[in-house]
Amino acid sequence: MDSRNTSRRTFLGLTMGLPLGAALAACGTSGPAKPGGGASGGGAGASYWYLSVQPQEGVRTRAVERFNKANPGGQITGTPFQNDAYKTKIKTAIGAGQAPTIIWGWGGGTLRSYVQAGQVEDLTSFFDQNAAVKDRLFPSSFGAATIDGKIYAMPCETVQPIVMFYNKTAFEKIGAEPPQSWGDIMDLVPKFNKAGIAPFSLGGQSRWTNMMWLEFLLDRIGGTEVFQAVFDGEKNAWSNPAVLDMLTKVQELVKANGFIKGFSSITADSNADQALLYTGKAAMMLHGTWTYGGMSQDGGDFVPGGHLGYINFPPVDGGKGDPSNTVGNPGQYLSISSKATPEQKEIAKKFFAQGVLTDQEAKEWVDTGGVPILKGANSAWAGSKDAEFLDFVYGIASNAKVFAQSWDQALSPTAAEVLLDNISKLFQLSVSPQQWVDNMNAVIGQ
Repeated sequence: MDSRNTSRRTFLGLTMGLPLGAALAACGTSGPAKPGGGASGGGAGASYWYLSVQPQEGVRTRAVERFNKANPGGQITGTPFQNDAYKTKIKTAIGAGQAPTIIWGWGGGTLRSYVQAGQVEDLTSFFDQNAAVKDRLFPSSFGAATIDGKIYAMPCETVQPIVMFYNKTAFEKIGAEPPQSWGDIMDLVPKFNKAGIAPFSLGGQSRWTNMMWLEFLLDRIGGTEVFQAVFDGEKNAWSNPAVLDMLTKVQELVKANGFIKGFSSITADSNADQALLYTGKAAMMLHGTWTYGGMSQDGGDFVPGGHLGYINFPPVDGGKGDPSNTVGNPGQYLSISSKATPEQKEIAKKFFAQGVLTDQEAKEWVDTGGVPILKGANSAWAGSKDAEFLDFVYGIASNAKVFAQSWDQALSPTAAEVLLDNISKLFQLSVSPQQWVDNMNAVIGQ
């Protein structure tokens, strides 16, 4: 979850029309005690820290309770933390070699830092020995759990891809169909502008919303290998010609007035970008599927009346990328502390094999409006008023050849901040594509 915008990383229980729980559990701990025992203490039992925001906290807590009931000889003590408190506490605990047995996280760049410091277990052999556990999950969810070809985390919880939403009424007004290619997007821009409708809504002040455009364009133009080289720390990886093409196309869209006027002062935190779409002031919006709940709740008849459309990001003419690929949040992740005792590690592995994403837990995630990262999870929402959208999300996630993690989560915190700053400048036309490349090459591997 991103501390800058809680709704970015969760449906917030709105997809099914459920209210967001207001009460957040207090941290209630004074700090780690023993390696592997974390703030909950050492001993034979395992400890598990996770986020406290409801209704997700309840799903996590009940999963632990069910496991403990079935395994009286190997208990897990769960401790919920508010988002910012968790980020601070887990970083301190891992740095001191006193992490909880089970480490909840986002994978990607943060996980890589744990691996490089030798703080988490290599789970490759665990998954080799428990093939049925791995086979239940979306294959794409393992990308952010894999570092240098080895698996260091158990994918869990829900999937949240980024998709292109559109206002069907706006398209009807200009007599057009949703874009099937990048060329279609550029052709639609002047048509919507002529009709007094902004082609795209964008909460550009939030920066990471701009990033979504680059993530998809680079994938569609150059394929997944281009950003993979950046993630792997290859020198001057941003100098790939596909990157310059991506940057140029973005600035062409900006110069063509492809985005709502004043987009750089609009925030995603306030859901103002969503409002522009459902009020018809903008025709399209590239955003995470977590925004569906907000539009359902606040958009009046927009969602229930069938006026919201959604598609995967279209291909770029002549591009090398697979159009089934997607980006966003391929899952959440559980690692095991390398400092835990052998007994604690065995409890954690048993939890991964028997207690994570059980049928009951999957049902509870669906009840919060989430799509579990389980093959066949679509049977859990039959009859739901949101079944069509949930089927769409499931299809995007399960059919993706590659489900790439959001760049600011995949990179280290240092590189991510430089990335977001330069993306903002790119959209404001205050940095050229080549300057952008030079600035980003300077922080590769940091």
